Amino acid sequence: MLYELRTYHCAPGRLPALNQRFETITLGFWEKYGIRPVGFWTTLIGSSNQALTYMLQWESLAEREEKWGAFSRDPDWIAKRSATEAEAIIVERIENQILTPTAYSALR
Repeated sequence: MLYELRTYHCAPGRLPALNQRFETITLGFWEKYGIRPVGFWTTLIGSSNQALTYMLQWESLAEREEKWGAFSRDPDWIAKRSATEAEAIIVERIENQILTPTAYSALR
């Protein structure tokens, strides 16, 4: 099992728009493609309160490539994402890590 940790750094004041996009649009597309979210977090204490961090679960890198690729190329997703950014960009920068649990991890 692999876990993908992604942090989206939002443009100032745009975190609410990102949260709304996930709630009303993105999660539906993920369900369509079988993408499994583990959880979503915002920063309570730390360097930025304009970020959304989330984790996805994958069986393998091949599964990630197949499902994430299909999602990313979906013309309906692309159109809806673009519509949410018609007035202003939402995400300025994305950090991404693929993690593998240690032998002693409860997630193994």
